[in-house]
Amino acid sequence: MKGIGVLCVGKIKEGHFRDGIAHYEKMIRRSVPLEILECPDQATPDKAVPAQEEEIRRIEGGRILARIREDDYVIALCIDGKSYDSPAFASRLKRRMGSTQGRVIFVIGGSLGLSREVLGRADEKLSFSSMTFPHQMMRMILLEQLERALTSS
Repeated sequence: MKGIGVLCVGKIKEGHFRDGIAHYEKMIRRSVPLEILECPDQATPDKAVPAQEEEIRRIEGGRILARIREDDYVIALCIDGKSYDSPAFASRLKRRMGSTQGRVIFVIGGSLGLSREVLGRADEKLSFSSMTFPHQMMRMILLEQLERALTSS
């Protein structure tokens, strides 16, 4: 296992999210190697039509896929993924980390979600809720759950 990667579209703009994310990054790095990989987001025009939104997802998806290695185990965060409680997530993560040659990569899409190509590359889809969260907040929620999983017995 080569560690955990969090592959995200966009940068964190809000200071309170940056502070929380930095805290969890520091805690996680005590247990395992952690990479935060950011891809630029594509500007979405006001009142974008579905074809424009699909093109934006395709562009962002290409940027995401360029950062994924062949031996990475990819977990796409999306509403229609499988949900776990925290203990089950911790158990599953530890098993996956023990059986994967590459990195375990969690992918967080931009404001329009993930492209079909990224979802097709994903080894599994994970949902934290049936609600929609801003991707900046989702990064902090994911890191908190990773830290909790890695420090649980």
